[in-house]
Amino acid sequence: MQKIRNIAVIAHVDHGKTTLVDGLLEQSGTYGAHEQHDERAMDSNALEKERGITILSKNTAIRYKDYKINIIDTPGHADFGGEVERVLKMVDGVLVLVDAYEGVMPQTKFVVKKMLALGKKPIVVINKIDKPSAEPERVVDEMFDLFAAMDATEDQLDFPIIYAAARNGIAKLDMADPDGGFECIFETILNKIPEPEGDRENPVQAQVFTLDYDNYVGKIGISRIFNGVIKKGSNILLAKADGEMVKGRITKLIGFHGLNRMEIEEAEAGDIVAFAGLETVDVGDTVCDPTKPMPLDPLHIEEPTLSVVFSVNDSPLAGTEGKHVTSNKIRERLESEMQTNVAMRFETVGEGKFKVAGRGELQITILAENMRREGFEFGISRPEVIVREIEGVKCEPFEHLVIDVPEEFSGTIIERLGKRKAEMKSMIPMGEGFQRIEFEIPARSLIGFRGQFLTDTKGEGIMNHSFLEFRPFSGTVESRQYGALISMEDGVTLAYSLFNLQDRGVLFVGPQEKVYEGMVVGEHSRSNDLAVNPIKGKAQSNVRSSGADEAIKLVPPRNNSLERALEWIEDDELLEITPLNIRIRKRYLTENERKRYARK
Repeated sequence: MQKIRNIAVIAHVDHGKTTLVDGLLEQSGTYGAHEQHDERAMDSNALEKERGITILSKNTAIRYKDYKINIIDTPGHADFGGEVERVLKMVDGVLVLVDAYEGVMPQTKFVVKKMLALGKKPIVVINKIDKPSAEPERVVDEMFDLFAAMDATEDQLDFPIIYAAARNGIAKLDMADPDGGFECIFETILNKIPEPEGDRENPVQAQVFTLDYDNYVGKIGISRIFNGVIKKGSNILLAKADGEMVKGRITKLIGFHGLNRMEIEEAEAGDIVAFAGLETVDVGDTVCDPTKPMPLDPLHIEEPTLSVVFSVNDSPLAGTEGKHVTSNKIRERLESEMQTNVAMRFETVGEGKFKVAGRGELQITILAENMRREGFEFGISRPEVIVREIEGVKCEPFEHLVIDVPEEFSGTIIERLGKRKAEMKSMIPMGEGFQRIEFEIPARSLIGFRGQFLTDTKGEGIMNHSFLEFRPFSGTVESRQYGALISMEDGVTLAYSLFNLQDRGVLFVGPQEKVYEGMVVGEHSRSNDLAVNPIKGKAQSNVRSSGADEAIKLVPPRNNSLERALEWIEDDELLEITPLNIRIRKRYLTENERKRYARK
């Protein structure tokens, strides 16, 4: 039997998971002396590199002494919580990372709760001890309280603690010790994480926990082998979640080492491998022995809580900037996304309209951003929460919201959230003039709140939220306070007309940009919508005078990112997304159509 350890790295977003995995890869000697590699090497996707967050859980394997350690790096953002839950079932122990200043955050609570329920053995890593404001002792107490509050067993409460600064490659078992390398982490993993259970002599049992796709071999299932031996070319039975049994053959078996994948001939109980050859494979399916099939329990996948409608772009500028503009192309792209992304669903709801449901705005905007980079052009509606009927009562998703704000802004924020039906649960001073306030709030109240929150806290506030549960519907919620400035003409904007419009509100467009009737060119300073003309030029007279033309001074327009624009729009507005631009427009472009619709 090979000597194997399987661990997952879990933490709140930005507490240093991927950086820690980098250090483990580096210090275990997994990279060859000649190999070049990037910082945060596990974040391979272009969007992950730009935003500095992990979106997809990824696995790697390192060799330490004569052990093989399989490590799975998980996302820390609440929208990808479903990924974390699945990964935890595949490992025997967990590295829980906590920031030495921020301490326990909503996602820390979420992942710890899942981990304890599955009975996994934790190792707590207090990361970023090199921060000037770090308070490792307080954070250790917070973690202990959290474990106790979540009914951890005696064994789980007796967790080893490692103090680290992952970015600098430093780790130690006691704050008083001199700085050392990551050896103490490796040794703790070998000593404290149990060996994988299972036997190579038993019939084959392996469960798929994440999917990949390759243009040459098709769907790839990444799975943990619980029992038996899987060989390349062997015939197997795939047990689906609904009880169906599909016969198949493993055409390719892939093992992991560092950032590389290599073809292998066989793998045995306890290991994590990828295989190809089964087109119908899904997350949670079990690979069994055809002679003695013994399926494992299917995995529970979190239900989506938000939905948006993707539609074909029908604006006057449609088809001028994108490569893929037809409904067939958009449908094909969404279908291929659903093959590997199990937390999302989609259905056709009309001519060229597709309803896409996901776990949160970030998950949906990442899909839209990827599509736009691939040359797609489409429209997106305002996000709506998914309302469920539970025992005859209309219920909506609620979130657990944690905000860190400077003390002088806390009153404003509490008042704002009160109007949005939030219930305050606790308020704790955090030192350095900051306060941490916790709320329970309907998920739809958070749509459009982030921009307002950053304005109110002058950019210093931090907000995090994670899904709590479905609760009875809580009535109407306050939405955007300001109206829109809507173009009444088609054409190209001129500096002269924009100069006269900037007293009316904040502009979204600069000079020499294409606009059309019904396109939103800015935010009005009052609550009503206002039709304006951004393409009017200056009338020239034949009389010359020295001081007639004053220099025009324009305030730079507000640049709307995809997330910001999606939060800003109302029900009667759409986002037009092309590879070059993100525009906001009214659903009905002419003034008459809008009036007719308003009367209905």
